[in-house]
Amino acid sequence: MKIVMMGTGYVGLVSGACFSEFGVNVTCVDTNTERIDALNSGIVPIYEPGLETLVRENMKKGKLVFTHDCCEAVREADILFIAVGTPTRRGDGYADLSYVYSAARDIAGNMKGYSVVVNKSTVPVGTAQNVKRIIKDMNPSSDFDVASNPEFLREGSAINDFMRPDRVVIGVENERAEELLKELYRPLYLIETPMVVTDLQTAELIKYASNAFLATKISFINELSHLCEAVGANVKMVAKGMGFDKRIGPKFLHAGPGYGGSCLPKDTRALIKIFQDNNLTARIVEAVVQVNEAQKSLMVKKIREALGGSEYGKTVAVLGLTFKPETDDLREAPSLTIVPALREGGAAVHATDPKGMDESRNLLEGVEFFDDPYRAAEGAEAIVIMTEWNEYRALDLSRLKKSMNGDVFVDLKDIYDAESVRELGFRYFGVGVP
Repeated sequence: MKIVMMGTGYVGLVSGACFSEFGVNVTCVDTNTERIDALNSGIVPIYEPGLETLVRENMKKGKLVFTHDCCEAVREADILFIAVGTPTRRGDGYADLSYVYSAARDIAGNMKGYSVVVNKSTVPVGTAQNVKRIIKDMNPSSDFDVASNPEFLREGSAINDFMRPDRVVIGVENERAEELLKELYRPLYLIETPMVVTDLQTAELIKYASNAFLATKISFINELSHLCEAVGANVKMVAKGMGFDKRIGPKFLHAGPGYGGSCLPKDTRALIKIFQDNNLTARIVEAVVQVNEAQKSLMVKKIREALGGSEYGKTVAVLGLTFKPETDDLREAPSLTIVPALREGGAAVHATDPKGMDESRNLLEGVEFFDDPYRAAEGAEAIVIMTEWNEYRALDLSRLKKSMNGDVFVDLKDIYDAESVRELGFRYFGVGVP
């Protein structure tokens, strides 16, 4: 079987590499020639644990090929995945589908023989039908079917999520396309991965519904954390007590500075727009988005109050800038709201992150960057843990304290025990803890 992955961004590159590990011949196509040249040199442009090794091994086997010329690849493909970006469109919150439709036009102009065109990108309901219409209009004699196969990859654990997923969702219009996609996913079927086979519209909506529900859990526990602080309760224990209920589960019930990344912010806004397009109101999802934005502002207030009511003239050391650990992604990261607010309030900000430093330099002005947390802490009045990287879970707090000018320890991810930190002479401030 031969497949083509249109797009070598996060989803396209991870999916292409993992399919090649299945033994499938994969050609990844991208119009970004610099990215393709880098990949052909064995340089992976994104950080994802295990991805670079997977790419290089399958390139050596000849199972994974990168090119900016889609013509020959499309003509020989059995399955064509569209895995391009669908960023939020400025002004209205809707998903920008221009890259999806551009890929569809590239496919239409080069198709030969039967193939299945699959939307892997997260797209609004009805996009698969639009892709079908574009291809038919451009190439009326083409023999193809369209399908929806949304991805559920978490940054930092994407390869494991692909190889051992909770489920595979396949949206199709007929049995012919269904059987071809089932054959592609046969290695996962053999390990008893649930296969959800449905129509196109339902498959498209499953992804948005899933991400909106996860965002709801995060915003719910974040909102509850403020009540915990007000009444003297501990949000970590509240979440633990809730999580033992099998109907709820413990995942995504961790209070913090708010969700970010490439999926949850974009997909919640797009789902709200889909509701509006159908003359409906997404009251719960709208509240989720509002709570998340408010949470970031409340974290600025928490840091300010910990510093005695003002950050002006003080130095704050921020540990972690990416929206989550094990990624270099800063898209919609809480740090992009919190750090500029501290700078505007007159604080000097020292910052460090294991993987996000290069991108941070482009996004955060007036910040001094350091290679490790101990150097970042030198002369600081406050430490702020923004991202729960493993290297921040076991810091030498005594060493950290000695290098500081102050004693404020703001743990926005609640990874430290408050009493243990206070015993070392810090004033500890967590989220949703007494």
